[in-house]
Amino acid sequence: MRIPIVSDGYRFIIPLAILTVGLALSPLIWLAGVSGLLLLFVLNFFRDPDRTIPNEEGVIVSPGDGKIVKIIEEKDPMLDEPYRRVSIFLNIFNVHVQRIPVGGRIEQIKYNKGKFLNAASHKASLENEQNAMIIDTGKQKVLVKQIAGLIARRIVCWAKEGDNYSLGQRYGLIRFGSRVDLFLPLSAEVKVSLGDHVSGGTSIIGYLK
Repeated sequence: MRIPIVSDGYRFIIPLAILTVGLALSPLIWLAGVSGLLLLFVLNFFRDPDRTIPNEEGVIVSPGDGKIVKIIEEKDPMLDEPYRRVSIFLNIFNVHVQRIPVGGRIEQIKYNKGKFLNAASHKASLENEQNAMIIDTGKQKVLVKQIAGLIARRIVCWAKEGDNYSLGQRYGLIRFGSRVDLFLPLSAEVKVSLGDHVSGGTSIIGYLK
């Protein structure tokens, strides 16, 4: 069964594949093994499997694959009132494509340069380089952040302000280790707990009231 690769990954995959073949045909064949292992890692990192999106009223799906590391009530500068933050840590072996947690219109996108602290650190939510996006469902607003980590140095966001996105639709990715924060209205019913492992577009984070 073929697993799709996100298009952004081919800029890394193709040169590595050429390098691996070239080294395999040279006297430096041992280096081909090193290059081949790196190629396998990159192929795994940029995999983009299809997902079955839940079809329930008010459902909130996970924007990324990873582990729930924080659930806390918090005020963010982009929001007018306190929200509940659900933080998801993505290690280097997780799928790194992000998906829309709720269907709606992209109201605002804000990119902030910052630090590259370990994405598992709770300081990362405010201090790290990040791309924040407010989604207006027509009734409520949800904020989702792509946050760079210790290894990550590139945030990719395909969404634009004014775009309409469907629940679970792909909207971006973060290269090589990261974190995704989801800010939900306090009225939302959260269905996940600390330590849970979630899958983007498939796992149910909760429900909007």
